[in-house]
Amino acid sequence: MVGVHPAGRPAPGAPVHLPATLRAAALRDGLRAGRATIGPEDLRYAVTRGKEANLVLLVVDASGSMAARRRMQEVKTAVLSLLMDAYQRRDRVGLVTFRGTGAELVVPPTSSVEVAAARLHEVGHGGRTPLAEGLVLAHRVVARERIRDRHQRALVVLVTDGRATAGQDALTRARQVADCWPGTHTVLVDCETGPVRLGLAADIARRMGAEHLPLERVAAGSIVDIVTDRKAA
Repeated sequence: MVGVHPAGRPAPGAPVHLPATLRAAALRDGLRAGRATIGPEDLRYAVTRGKEANLVLLVVDASGSMAARRRMQEVKTAVLSLLMDAYQRRDRVGLVTFRGTGAELVVPPTSSVEVAAARLHEVGHGGRTPLAEGLVLAHRVVARERIRDRHQRALVVLVTDGRATAGQDALTRARQVADCWPGTHTVLVDCETGPVRLGLAADIARRMGAEHLPLERVAAGSIVDIVTDRKAA
């Protein structure tokens, strides 16, 4: 995208933007016999503005059994698919999982398919659900990335059923972290299934100010579709 730098000190090496310079001279001096006198104050310079980069951070509940294995397979596919498109857009993709007693940054934000593929090979699943720890780590990753590139837009996709079972007062701690969520654009994919539902994920989404998507609404598409739609918005 090309814009126009006004008169004054341009960026080093910026070329003169001829149409904008002629317009400035004409407005200042008026056209006499079809000509305009161009002075230093009329010079305008072309500047190139790149597309804003995105950080996409997937934060996934890796506890449980069969459901967790299916979930992780889709997440792995999503990470690699997003990275295939990341190079041209300067996007970075990362993955946080939480299970057992803590959370892990499995794939630090990267634009490399090779790096992600190597890290994804070792993703585990099963155990209890340390939701609070997953949220805390996700927040730290986003904050660190903002320091690295303050113009980067962050999108967090949290995949959970809202249950928190690891450690003392696990659910209370998760709600406290959600209440303090910093306003990062977040989509919560609610994985709760079955005839009796507690609505825990919907409550967490409300506390975070996140968009809440029940699993049924995601089934027709994919995590990749969710990310693509939200990045374009």
